[in-house]
Amino acid sequence: MAFVAGGFSPLGVGAWRIAVGSLALGALALLRYGRRILPARKDVPLLFVAAMLGVAVNQGLFLVGLSRSTPMNAGLVMTLIPVFTFVIAALVRLERFSSLRALGVGVALVSTLPLLFQGGLGSLGAYGLGNLLMVSNALCYSGYLVVSKILTRRYPALVLTAWAYIMSLVALPLFAYGQKLTPDVGAQAAWWSLIYILVVPTVFAYLLNMFALARVRASTTAVYVYSQPLITGIASWMVFGEEPTFAMAWAAVGLFIGIWLVGRRPPPVQEAPAR
Repeated sequence: MAFVAGGFSPLGVGAWRIAVGSLALGALALLRYGRRILPARKDVPLLFVAAMLGVAVNQGLFLVGLSRSTPMNAGLVMTLIPVFTFVIAALVRLERFSSLRALGVGVALVSTLPLLFQGGLGSLGAYGLGNLLMVSNALCYSGYLVVSKILTRRYPALVLTAWAYIMSLVALPLFAYGQKLTPDVGAQAAWWSLIYILVVPTVFAYLLNMFALARVRASTTAVYVYSQPLITGIASWMVFGEEPTFAMAWAAVGLFIGIWLVGRRPPPVQEAPAR
């Protein structure tokens, strides 16, 4: 609704999210932890990487991608987050790799092709570019989950989330320059949509995600993305009248099978008996 005619531009919404998120979450962190929110100098580079992956680049790709696609497509593409999260976590040795999980990664990635090439393999379909941008967003957010998992060993979730937004302020001029930061007169629905975006996905969603991430594995946190296509599909059908297509159904089946394979825990390594 924020992107309706006369509403905000995608990056304009991103500028609002970064500005309000940094102020709100920074204030909450300061009130809760005081001077303890200051990070160690050695952690600043890693915090900056988390900020770029989890907020700046992530939100830019998602918002522009969503404006060029549909909510149902977005819900399906976001299920790649557990797959990408596992791959990155395995590469940095936070997760164990196995042939079954490798098969799941392959199945999930192949299953995105109907969403990208709905008009045939020769060119991107009507929503192909938008879906491709959201695939890139899912990859960025997966990297953010893994980096944040490392940092949760040293900082509270609220502090990490606050710094992710605060450090993303360096990208604010890029988001705001030449963008539509206010809707046309009378576009009240766009304002209400922006308020919802700032309160729920911007503040509460990041806080809840970091709360969970501090208690479970990065890939386990990401698996709860399973519920997103269902919720998004129902909401999109009720609000926009969007109906699923054959390509969406085909992609959904493959993605869920792939995520299920990735989410299976490999058997524990048996140690050889002492002689």
